[in-house]
Amino acid sequence: MRLLIKNIKELFQVEETAGSSYKHPDVSLGGDSAGTKADTITDANDQAVSLGDLKTGTIETPVQSASSGEPCAGTEQFRDKVCGKDMANLPSIKDAFLLMEDGCIVAYGPMCDLSGTDVQADEVIDATGKYVLPAFCDSHTHLVYAGSREQEFVDKIKGLSYEEIARRGGGILNSALRLHETSEDELYDQALVRANEIIGMGTGAVEIKSGYGLNTGDELKMLRVIRRLKETTPLTIRATFLGAHAVPAAYKGRQSEYVDLIVNEMIPAVGQEGLAEFVDCFCDKGFFTCAETERILEAGARYGLRPKIHANELALSGGIQVGVKHNALSVDHLEFTEDAEIEALKGSVTMPTLLPGAAFFLGMKYPPARKMIDSGLPVALASDYNPGSSPSGNMKFILSLATIIMKLTPEEAVNAATLNSAYAMGISDSHGSIGTGKRANVLITKEIPSLWYLPYAYTSNLIDSVILGGKVVSRG
Repeated sequence: MRLLIKNIKELFQVEETAGSSYKHPDVSLGGDSAGTKADTITDANDQAVSLGDLKTGTIETPVQSASSGEPCAGTEQFRDKVCGKDMANLPSIKDAFLLMEDGCIVAYGPMCDLSGTDVQADEVIDATGKYVLPAFCDSHTHLVYAGSREQEFVDKIKGLSYEEIARRGGGILNSALRLHETSEDELYDQALVRANEIIGMGTGAVEIKSGYGLNTGDELKMLRVIRRLKETTPLTIRATFLGAHAVPAAYKGRQSEYVDLIVNEMIPAVGQEGLAEFVDCFCDKGFFTCAETERILEAGARYGLRPKIHANELALSGGIQVGVKHNALSVDHLEFTEDAEIEALKGSVTMPTLLPGAAFFLGMKYPPARKMIDSGLPVALASDYNPGSSPSGNMKFILSLATIIMKLTPEEAVNAATLNSAYAMGISDSHGSIGTGKRANVLITKEIPSLWYLPYAYTSNLIDSVILGGKVVSRG
């Protein structure tokens, strides 16, 4: 299957590795361009960015077809993330084309390179007046859950806090009870609706956590549903085991025994079935301590599960430092972040991941995103899609919250929701930017005046089409 998008108003988040190709060796664009220089590309502020010698370069390993949701073979060594002041730069090509084949990006560049050629494609999309970006990568969700929790929404309106609702048996424990009473098939059916919903809003890759089981059987049930979603949707999905999301009612007053259960029974079962890539823990006030978190992360490491941590949502919990110590791929939430936490993150492999949807819905303080970026850190954005504190997987709205409330520029927000969020899922080698050999996950906007209009028009549906694995899967 070969798909060509032509007449793109502007193609964003293109790779600019010096000396790399932007054309697969088997793709002929016509004409003899040997030894010529590619046109420069620009960022969203019209500043020229050099691409170097691109027109005749070739990737070393042939691009191969990709199965649903999996990365393509043969990618170059692209950027894995964007940090600090570089987050303000979003490389782009104006009046561009993008060619995809067998699930992968095989060529892209200015439309003038197609002039006089006879590139054949099974489908051609004319994107005149429209922008093309990598599909969003949502690196923190809980979209496998049973039912909804709008009663708690009303409780919050009446003045109850997140912690007060949890103490009354609401919150995570409420979801755990509902999930226990829901069959695996029904749980899958509900989650499939949400998966299709986020695809339509421009998401192409998503991390999904367990954590509403809180016993071995129900945690495994959740992870098996996630595996079914991997197998039956065009999304790229990564699974996270989050048995340490809360202490179940049956273990009230016996938290250490519940941690024993996670370490000695749950994690081995998850590892033996190969149901997850990551292990997570809610390391925060009123949930799990730093010492308990370390036990859980160390147990996960024995089964090849890399850490991703809920940290510092409710207090200065020490969770960020624990995550850095254990080389966590990301630490998430971070509403309570001060100078010591920022210093701990500097130079680490851990991606600070911000979830403004939860702060918005709960009426809480927002993470100090501007301070993090100005200190040289990268940041990622994710939706935290869940029934209690962020019942939305709309990543475009997350861009709006990031710009309106946390004062990221639109370019910084797009970097945070594409390449950096791909890093926070461990897939930035194959997702999150436009590069030859990368997976062909892109979104096409409607006709809009500028990139800035995406977060500016914060409730408008501006997604025209979504392409995952080189196939159109949603049309607006």
